Amino acid sequence: MPLLDVSSLTIGFGKSDPVVQNVSFSVESGETLALVGESGSGKTLTCRSVMRILPATAQLRGGQINFSHDGVTQDLLKAPERQIRALRGSRISMIFQEPMRSLSPLHRIGNQVAEVLHLHQSISAADARQRVLAQFERVGFADPARAWSSYPFEMSGGMRQRAMIAMAMISKPDLLIADEPTTALDVTTQAQVLGLIKDLQAETGMSVILVTHDLGVVANMADQVVVMNKGRVMEAGSAKAVLGAPAHGYTKKLFAAAPMIPAVAAPARTMPHGDLILDIRNVTKTFALRTSGWRPPALITACRNVDLKLPRGKTLAVVGESGSGKTTCAQIALGAITPDAGGEVLFTPNAGEAPLQVHAMSKTQRRSFQRDAQMVFQDPYSSLSPRMRVQDALMEPAEIHRIGTRTQRREKAVEMIRMVGLSPDMLPRYPHAFSGGQRQRLSIARALTLDPKLLVCDEPTSALDVSVQDQILGLLEDIRDEAGLSYLFISHDLAVVARIADEVAVMRAGVIVEQAPPDTLFYNPQHPYTRALIAAQPEPDISRPIDLDLVAKGAGSPADWPEMFRFKDETAPALRELEPGHMVRCHA
Repeated sequence: MPLLDVSSLTIGFGKSDPVVQNVSFSVESGETLALVGESGSGKTLTCRSVMRILPATAQLRGGQINFSHDGVTQDLLKAPERQIRALRGSRISMIFQEPMRSLSPLHRIGNQVAEVLHLHQSISAADARQRVLAQFERVGFADPARAWSSYPFEMSGGMRQRAMIAMAMISKPDLLIADEPTTALDVTTQAQVLGLIKDLQAETGMSVILVTHDLGVVANMADQVVVMNKGRVMEAGSAKAVLGAPAHGYTKKLFAAAPMIPAVAAPARTMPHGDLILDIRNVTKTFALRTSGWRPPALITACRNVDLKLPRGKTLAVVGESGSGKTTCAQIALGAITPDAGGEVLFTPNAGEAPLQVHAMSKTQRRSFQRDAQMVFQDPYSSLSPRMRVQDALMEPAEIHRIGTRTQRREKAVEMIRMVGLSPDMLPRYPHAFSGGQRQRLSIARALTLDPKLLVCDEPTSALDVSVQDQILGLLEDIRDEAGLSYLFISHDLAVVARIADEVAVMRAGVIVEQAPPDTLFYNPQHPYTRALIAAQPEPDISRPIDLDLVAKGAGSPADWPEMFRFKDETAPALRELEPGHMVRCHA
């Protein structure tokens, strides 16, 4: 008898057609089933119905969800609320996709994870803390004690996702529902977390329902695959059958859109260094973190001795894991954060002009710079005001800079929304009425409203479906070529970078460890961390699993790297040119 059996599940809202229709699948003990599909396909609603945490307006119009435990099988849709509460978090756990909304902003991370143990087990505070710290270490926290005492807003998106994973797995549940558990994680952490889930399955016999749009993750994790689209099951079967020979047209479409590092190097793309739009020189940034009592603040160096040059009309990608310092570099480049003494950022808006020092501008120069340099953020939902219509959001930048009349601003908003592939009919809507991919298009449209010359893209595709991600990358490429834009592209996804970048800088522990054009970096990587990033990139091929040993070697502490690359604290070796245009941080 399967651990979980979903039969003819149908869910709707109001009087409209069902958004989940006649969905059926089963999960055996110790098995991993992947629910695959794009946003809006009904994957998350299906999983939330297992936990009985559907929105208040959702209607369960039919079906059964039978869960077997302790020799008893019960229909979760009909079970009393008290029994469901006893199962939630104990026998059935869920990792949610958006950790910032799922974690309390008022409580420390450690206390929130320990709460699961206190709710379902009789355990002392000291024992709970010990188990939580051990779990934090397993999900990749470098300093578990610091993670325990941190609040969610003090962590990066990847760190918050690790905390959510620790919370879901701390009680060793019978069934783990993982809703896009690795979307916000860098590929090395993703590989380690997927390995962790597999280890827990081997230890406890836990079953997993993996909700994802990443076919590479599916190939590395799943025993069974269910492909959903528009609330219906399109294709189902063993992972070997579905991934090896997809039969449905929709599944084939997902495969075609999946980003991959090309098997053969693309022709070399020239990266001239003469006409620079952005020149980051010797930038270091140190932050002081609060401590308890009378102890002095702890100093954290986010980035150290960073040198980056972005030629006009080109794309420079900065790649690295969460906490490597890449977003700090982007914020320094835009003048949002001031670097430590000795570092400077030079911006040249037009070819032939004298460069401007970003952190020593006059008020007039600053206002002009803010028009010429714009940013596309990682989370489009947070960067768009939920109380502002799309039309007003697109017109606001021109209003702030007092550009044009209201009619002209409206015409510009129409032009921008068309440029990103959306309809002007959508302008009166609010952001919540759009999908994640559409919101990201709106964020790009808003950033382009002032006709900037430099666009800083901070993980612009990390939370998007593969097909939507493919569309957004195509859109960014078209806009760059048509408008002559320059991109500083922040990412942890090497497959995305391989497609869009002209030059790639790999960051780890606050320093650039390797830098080269993609055709050199991906096919002749020298640094152990770069090799780990490439090895951790999941491929939609069941015969090519992630090499976790290689990932662990490169993604570990810099003090454990091979002698040629090893460093500790601030004693990193210099960047050396091993071949023309190929820089590697190593000892001579």
